[in-house]
Amino acid sequence: MKMQQRGFTLIELMIVVAIIGILAAVAIPAYQDYVIRSQVSEGAALADGSKSAVGEFYGHYNRWPSSNASAGLAAATSIFGKYVNSVDSSVGIITVTYGGEANSKISGSILSFSAVTNAGSIAWNCKTSAGTSMTNKYRPQVCRD
Repeated sequence: MKMQQRGFTLIELMIVVAIIGILAAVAIPAYQDYVIRSQVSEGAALADGSKSAVGEFYGHYNRWPSSNASAGLAAATSIFGKYVNSVDSSVGIITVTYGGEANSKISGSILSFSAVTNAGSIAWNCKTSAGTSMTNKYRPQVCRD
């Protein structure tokens, strides 16, 4: 008795390849958006240090600092990261400018955090349109419109 070899037919292999192609077509753009959002989070983290310094300045002098230097921060271009070119603080607005190795979809974009005082506390609002030129889906969750 002779045994027949068994394997997959060409059509079965083509169906598997098609399914993998469809999954890749959906997954790759979603992963790109995830990578960009992680790059944006670097700017939000760098802005947190500036928020503390600006809040402390406001607590002492009851006014917003006019520059990074008056808030006791390094120069705007000295506060940078792999995806962030600068973090500037002036008059209660912290502006994060993206560049460096950032994805081209956010390179040159600006994310702004504006200070809002309320009965002695300071809240940071990044939903305002003042200086915020980043696509909504890339912003941190609290910054989305």
